[in-house]
Amino acid sequence: MKNRTALIALAVALPLGLAACSSDASSASADKPMTSSAAAPTTSAAPMPSTSSEMADPAAQVFGDACSAVPKDGKGSFTGMATDPVATAASNNPLLSTLVTAVKTAGLVDTLNSGKDITVFAPTNAAFAKIPGADLKKVLADKPTLTKVLTNHVVAGRLSPDQLAGEHMTLAGTTITVSGSGQDFTVGKDAHVICGNVPTGNATVYIIDSVLMP
Repeated sequence: MKNRTALIALAVALPLGLAACSSDASSASADKPMTSSAAAPTTSAAPMPSTSSEMADPAAQVFGDACSAVPKDGKGSFTGMATDPVATAASNNPLLSTLVTAVKTAGLVDTLNSGKDITVFAPTNAAFAKIPGADLKKVLADKPTLTKVLTNHVVAGRLSPDQLAGEHMTLAGTTITVSGSGQDFTVGKDAHVICGNVPTGNATVYIIDSVLMP
């Protein structure tokens, strides 16, 4: 009888103990943070657009009616000239072939290409054509005079349009005066900027329609 009573007590106690264990396990599971074996998705920020000057469109900053005559692509275009030093850039521009010949004759290619942050007033072929042929030939044959004429077109610093008006000391030691504002400038007495604010690797160029004689 005693054995039977013990068996009945054990039969009752065993389910109750298992239920208690199950309850404790569920509670512990609820207290523990859930984790996933799958990696959480990662997100990356979209790259910020570049705002550097190298990414800017060189053609977007120029002004003047004659800018339309500059090649649209290739080394002589605004984009092509923007990466070359100024004498090299000019050599690829068909508007400036006479100027390039004069610069080579005077031996100024290296001087201009190695200049740091300069402004060049660049006469077009038509500007040189205004000089009587005999006079132009004489100047081209006289290297000291030719050098002075050409360096009279170069000033220190990259002049932006809003810095252009005023007096500027040239590489020749002379002073030139620029008048005007906005997109309308006269250099000296009667040379007009016909395509301005042209970037090159080491200079800002203002293409003009007359030669600046010292």
